[in-house]
Amino acid sequence: MSHPVQYLIIHGKTLEGQKFRPSDWAERLAGVLSQFRPSGAPQSHLSYSPYAMPRTIEGFPCVQIDHRLRQLEPLAWKFACDFAESNHLQTSETDAVVETKPPIIGR
Repeated sequence: MSHPVQYLIIHGKTLEGQKFRPSDWAERLAGVLSQFRPSGAPQSHLSYSPYAMPRTIEGFPCVQIDHRLRQLEPLAWKFACDFAESNHLQTSETDAVVETKPPIIGR
């Protein structure tokens, strides 16, 4: 039984395989999308939306975007997709939440 795709991942790696700069781009993009929240969710200027969270995958910054954002605010979804396309960033889709693991220090 297959699960429907629920998340778009925008990777911090270009289609050519280069690391995307600036290094804090994922936090910036998630910050722009932080105002879009589920109905009734508290509005805080100090937190990310549960619909757009910065992550790290294989050492590269990423943004994981919940497909529910597409229904909540189609223009925000379009903005994120256009950002990825115009910057030639790799994208993928998944049905699972990507957990960011902290870097191991001292190795």
